[in-house]
Amino acid sequence: VQLVESGGGLVQAGGTLRLSCAASGSILGIKSMDWHRQLLGNQRELVATISSDGRTNYADSVKGRFTISRDIDKNTLYLQMTSLKPEDTAVYYCHAFAPGYQRHTWGQGTQVTVSS
Repeated sequence: VQLVESGGGLVQAGGTLRLSCAASGSILGIKSMDWHRQLLGNQRELVATISSDGRTNYADSVKGRFTISRDIDKNTLYLQMTSLKPEDTAVYYCHAFAPGYQRHTWGQGTQVTVSS
């Protein structure tokens, strides 16, 4: 499986961005996909996750502001981010988990910078 993120950039506080993660290759067996973020020097943290049956979960820090979704036909995962805050600044990573293969796949990351 290959994951390629896009959509990051520089935005002012209060602004909106939509991240995309295009999956290709052996996508069969993927049961969940999620977005993580990592600020330089910090641990990577889970932002939002969506399961194969469409259930979603969010970190408390982004609830009500971020929405994770997917387009199965396009094999693409999205993260709609609204009301962005400077503390949302980080590199955002797409992740996919295929439990049957015990396979974790990460994208290369996309930078999101929110200016105050």
